Amino acid sequence: MKRISSGFSPLITVNRKTSIPLHKQIYDSYREMIVTGKLRPGQQIPSTRALTTELKISRIPLLTAYSQLLAEGYFETHKGAGTFVCSSLPDQMPRLDGVVTSSTRSAFRARPVAHRMRILPPFERPPWFGPGPFSVGEPACDEFPFKIWSSLVARHCRNNPPSTFYYGHPLGLEPLRDAICEYLTTARRVRCTPKQLIITSGSQQALEISARVLLDPGTPVWVEEPSYWLTQQVVRLAGAQLIPVPVDGEGIKVSAVLERHRKARVAYVAPSHQYPLGSTMSASRRLQLLDWAQNSGSWIVEDDYDSEYRYENMPVASLQGLDSNARVIYIGTFSKVLFPSLRIGYVVVPEDLINHFVAARRVMDITASYLPQAVLTDFIREGHFARHIRRMRQLYQERRTALVNALRKEFGPTLEILGAEAGMHLLMLLPKGCRDLDIANRAARQKLWVTPLSSCYLKDPRSQGLILGFGGTRAVEIPRAVRQLAGVVGL
Repeated sequence: MKRISSGFSPLITVNRKTSIPLHKQIYDSYREMIVTGKLRPGQQIPSTRALTTELKISRIPLLTAYSQLLAEGYFETHKGAGTFVCSSLPDQMPRLDGVVTSSTRSAFRARPVAHRMRILPPFERPPWFGPGPFSVGEPACDEFPFKIWSSLVARHCRNNPPSTFYYGHPLGLEPLRDAICEYLTTARRVRCTPKQLIITSGSQQALEISARVLLDPGTPVWVEEPSYWLTQQVVRLAGAQLIPVPVDGEGIKVSAVLERHRKARVAYVAPSHQYPLGSTMSASRRLQLLDWAQNSGSWIVEDDYDSEYRYENMPVASLQGLDSNARVIYIGTFSKVLFPSLRIGYVVVPEDLINHFVAARRVMDITASYLPQAVLTDFIREGHFARHIRRMRQLYQERRTALVNALRKEFGPTLEILGAEAGMHLLMLLPKGCRDLDIANRAARQKLWVTPLSSCYLKDPRSQGLILGFGGTRAVEIPRAVRQLAGVVGL
């Protein structure tokens, strides 16, 4: 077994006022940590000289305790390397610390949690989530300019002033907010100032903050049907009432719910590229939605997650840019245009809601991390961001075209494909009799990560289809993956 050198000293305390000898206290502490798994097999133990200084005791009790632990097989020594937890000990040992395991949980009384947590299903990744062909939301990370990014990281690591190591402002780094506002007002026609923009940990945190600020238990909320499953979960966790509103080729059908649910508090929409259908909300529907929000005193949360990528025409302006009554909360993210683990998003908030959003954000995690914000600021200011988007737009268009052509070839010209005009995914509708959940499960066993359309619905009837991402798969690899998928579908 590989020996583990953590560089950390285990937390051992000694009590000089007790009648228990010091060597026994040290022995008991080490033995308890080993048996309960706090120290792992192969992990290095500090030398007695190091602990003498740390515990401010003589070496004699330490030597006595170490000798006993060596004799009983809890420790082992390696000449010239030091003392380690015995590598032959099992990774899982009987629990002596009262920690609850699956085998002992039944012996305890009920272990209550918040009622809202029962609303959410247990965390587990669906079988159709994975890295590879057709994975939804996976950008071309191998095409990202990491050398440029790394040089910017190194620059900031060398030149960070001490002030950057303290807590930042809950709104986020001001130069980054300035840069994002300039981008949004120019490229997305968003109406905003840096004081209205909050940096978040991706768009998901922005959705969560909006729910905390705007929703009460039982509040009716419009959500697109079908829609992004994590948006649904955010609304559920807030205890609000989900009102599914059908979506067609023009976006959300406002007229379908005006009579029964006009007084909804919030409408969550993705007007530029609806997920999963891929439709773009028409001008008439946008104006109708804004009119509803103004007349009913409601809010609109606009999720603009991948609007940078359109292939048939220019990017569509934001819904927020049409809003003259400050009813729209605008959310964006860098997860799709840069890389997902960056975890930087943003939310543009009407001025009268800023204090509420900042208060909610501060409770969640105080502020965003300084270094990624600083690096992203330079990445935008020095032109790398704009160049990257232009290059990725061409790359994704090539991959989109390869996917559409391969689907037509394998499934025939009558196959119905939706949403191929924008974004990094499209929707392949299935004929009657096909079950997309079964197909997605079979495809996952062959490392094809298709998302079933039916999983995005809140109620029946559920259309059957496959959501196919193309951002993370090279164009030359797509035809083979589609042939493999055709064998799974079996049409």
